[in-house]
Amino acid sequence: MMADDKRAALLLKRFKSLQTQRSNWESHWQDIADFIVPRKADITKKRTGGDKRTELIFDGTAIHAAELMAASLHGMLTNASTPWFHLRFTNEEFESDDSAKEWLQSATDVMYQEIHRSNFHEAIHELYSDLVTFGTAVMFVDADNPAKGTNFSSTLRYSTRHIAECYLSEDEQGRVDTIYREFKLSARSVVKQFGEENIGKNIAKIYKEDPHELITLLHIVMPRDERDKIKIDAKNKPIASLYMDPEDKLILSESGYDENPYLCPRYLKASFEQGYGRSPAMNSLSDCKMLNKMSEVTIRAAQLHIHPPLMVPDDGFHLPVRTIPGGLNFYRSGTRDRIEPLNIGGNNPVGQEMLEQRRQAIRAAFYVDQLILGNAPGMTATEVIQRTEEKMRLLAPALGRLQAELLHPLVNRTFNLLARKKMFAPAPEFMGNGEIDIEYVSPLAKAQRSGDVQSAMQLFQFLAPLMQINPGVVDYIDVDGLAEHIIKVTNIPATVVRGEQEVAQLREQRKAQEAQQAEMQQAMMTAEAAGNAAPALNAIDQASPETQEGMAALIGQGG
Repeated sequence: MMADDKRAALLLKRFKSLQTQRSNWESHWQDIADFIVPRKADITKKRTGGDKRTELIFDGTAIHAAELMAASLHGMLTNASTPWFHLRFTNEEFESDDSAKEWLQSATDVMYQEIHRSNFHEAIHELYSDLVTFGTAVMFVDADNPAKGTNFSSTLRYSTRHIAECYLSEDEQGRVDTIYREFKLSARSVVKQFGEENIGKNIAKIYKEDPHELITLLHIVMPRDERDKIKIDAKNKPIASLYMDPEDKLILSESGYDENPYLCPRYLKASFEQGYGRSPAMNSLSDCKMLNKMSEVTIRAAQLHIHPPLMVPDDGFHLPVRTIPGGLNFYRSGTRDRIEPLNIGGNNPVGQEMLEQRRQAIRAAFYVDQLILGNAPGMTATEVIQRTEEKMRLLAPALGRLQAELLHPLVNRTFNLLARKKMFAPAPEFMGNGEIDIEYVSPLAKAQRSGDVQSAMQLFQFLAPLMQINPGVVDYIDVDGLAEHIIKVTNIPATVVRGEQEVAQLREQRKAQEAQQAEMQQAMMTAEAAGNAAPALNAIDQASPETQEGMAALIGQGG
């Protein structure tokens, strides 16, 4: 293995290369932050906490549009009040087993419980905000550590990192697999986390002089090329994790992960661009700048109309001209001198129309009108489905990438963290190492599947008139299979769906009850027939011998 000093030098060389590759993006991100997300406007500009960051903004249309789109993505993909994912087996044999399905539902419930107990929803909203503005977002997912003063009630910890801190690199398949994060930590926190024996001379000096001074560190996460796959210690895990002091060129610690703890989704991505994605904010940036400039000019024009420049004669007035409310100005009597406003032109309706055009262009870039219409009150269920499908079509280019780069690794990482913490109940023995897949059941995912349910309902509507003519038409449909498909598409919880064995028992009980009812009905009919025949038999007994002989002859002929 390479010596630590040589490894540190190589890692820093790679970091400088990533810095160069990202330099073009930084000015773009700074412009976006200045006009659309000012609270993060510190990418190339160095600011301190509490600084005013809205000095360039004269119109808030873009800010509100970006916030609305981020909130809509949060509600449509990872809603806090409704399930948005479901675990299922890749092996269909397990799908039909009741105990396996119950275990899977139990594991899903544990995941939701731990997610809601953590800071997930705060962090994921920040991630969506970064996606719609910068086009690239970074989230760190790890197990919580109570020993370090974190939230002791939570098992999981989610942290959305500022894009300014992160430098990304892709593998040959276009997936982000290497992350360099440059961040600051106080000297005393560095010593507490890594130990005084592991720090360099520079940090030791700062810690002695001012323990609260901030130190720049690097966190490097990347695939580990050289490892012993038999060993399971931290330094032989597939994902390497290194903390470095770039000033002293010193590796402070080295460990590893079973899966990459950093999630790096991109909203959209050009095939020829490496690492970083593009966003709706980038498409609307020119409109944002123009709108702000036009709004600034409009505000100044309004000032001129409200407080116009004055035309004052060069003589005839005493003292300075008073323009305050109730101000008195004295002039010589007998003169016709007056103070008059300077004519600066009337209102400009063309300017107002241009302002509205720019606002509408920004709203269109962030799909504001479509997102608002989708939540209109008083809509029917059909209208809700139609408008949700419309939103799905608009967001379709980004949804596939978000599922692959955000949702799937997020759920996978969360499941594995909880499994290693032994948070799940013991699985049935027959399952072995059965693979588990993820199925998304968010409102947007349901809209994608709603077409299947609607098609099934339309099929029955078409067949209903035919079934009245020929009931045998229903034989063309596997009703049980259709019911299973609808249950699967609508993602009804396994706890409220009966298993195949239970369904078979119910059907056997129903057959037995129907047979018993048929026997009872037959017995009643027999008893009724017997009751009707009794008077006739009594009449025959009371008839004359001749009549009885005639009846006997008729019976014999019939017989």
